[in-house]
Amino acid sequence: MLVLSRKVGEQIVIGDNITVIVNKISGNRISLGIEAPHDVRIVRGELKGAVEAFEDGDVDGEPLPLAAMPTFDFVADAVLHRAR
Repeated sequence: MLVLSRKVGEQIVIGDNITVIVNKISGNRISLGIEAPHDVRIVRGELKGAVEAFEDGDVDGEPLPLAAMPTFDFVADAVLHRAR
């Protein structure tokens, strides 16, 4: 695993077409901006299994715990990313 330190406003470039930008650091929370092609899926790690199960049709009808549900900002960012 590559570990990098970045400050607010600094970037990490992955390959030729993915850029991760540190937008804000507040306490133990970091706000990241991710620029990537439309066909690149970007999902929070804790939701990856749920998203894959949903797409595979393996949904058992049990709702996600409230803490695991995406926030409005996360959903809005995902919608804006898909609109590009």
